[in-house]
Amino acid sequence: MHQQMSGLHRMSSIKVVCMRRLTLWWAVPFSLAGLWACISPASEAQPSTSSTPSSSSQASAMPKINDTRVYRRFDDDSLKKSLSPLAWRVTQEDATEPPFRNAYWDNHDEGIYVDSTSGEPLFSSLDKFDSGTGWPSFVQPINGGSVVEKRDVTHGMVRVEARSKTGNAHLGHVFDDGPRPTGLRYCMNSASLRFIPRAKLEAEGYGAYAALFGGTAKPVDDLASGQCAPDAAGGPGCASSFETIVVTASADAEKALRTLPGVVEVSRTAKGVEVVFDPAQTSADVVRAGSR
Repeated sequence: MHQQMSGLHRMSSIKVVCMRRLTLWWAVPFSLAGLWACISPASEAQPSTSSTPSSSSQASAMPKINDTRVYRRFDDDSLKKSLSPLAWRVTQEDATEPPFRNAYWDNHDEGIYVDSTSGEPLFSSLDKFDSGTGWPSFVQPINGGSVVEKRDVTHGMVRVEARSKTGNAHLGHVFDDGPRPTGLRYCMNSASLRFIPRAKLEAEGYGAYAALFGGTAKPVDDLASGQCAPDAAGGPGCASSFETIVVTASADAEKALRTLPGVVEVSRTAKGVEVVFDPAQTSADVVRAGSR
């Protein structure tokens, strides 16, 4: 009996040693991968699947939404009529709008944000926070299945792109530097969204989502500091595809600017005529010359 126990003890010890050796061998590639992520200049913040809330935790955090509407992507001809040139470039050609010069980065009203190409609900104001980046940011989608995440290796970076499920529109990118409760930051383009105020949910056909605002909701944390400085064009997710300048232009010159190749948006503000243009197609000097 004593010999049998000793034999079992030796076998157990061998197993422990083997497991330790296997653990060390398995740890090597993961350690190298972690080192590479630290030293790679193209590395970007990646959403962590472990910090993504489960469907059950989301369900307990908000009332169940009974949305029976069927959402479909509008055809290209309809989208070209309804979307601005800037919104078309963003949603259909994966461009990024300028920070701090878009519709919803500083919007604090209650309501939901829907896909500008299909009308499908994507985000709620209850999950919106101030990231300091100049783009609307959320901790999670309004419905886990409405936003699709894809690996994006463009521009020499490794990121996670967010696209709308029904409209297949480019929305923005997802990072793992967000606040509680998910730790995620869905950094979106305003041009990809349409905001439906709480007071207009019923009239716009989104009455089912009024239940979200029926009680007292705990707001998510704003980040203490911006995830990228306004002028940090090379920061993670903080590079716009366009440049913006303000010029002085008459009404006729303003019309001419709208037809200038490379100009995607022209709007008159208190400071003058604001022009958003693609630097790959034109330049600030050309735009200024066109405003005279």
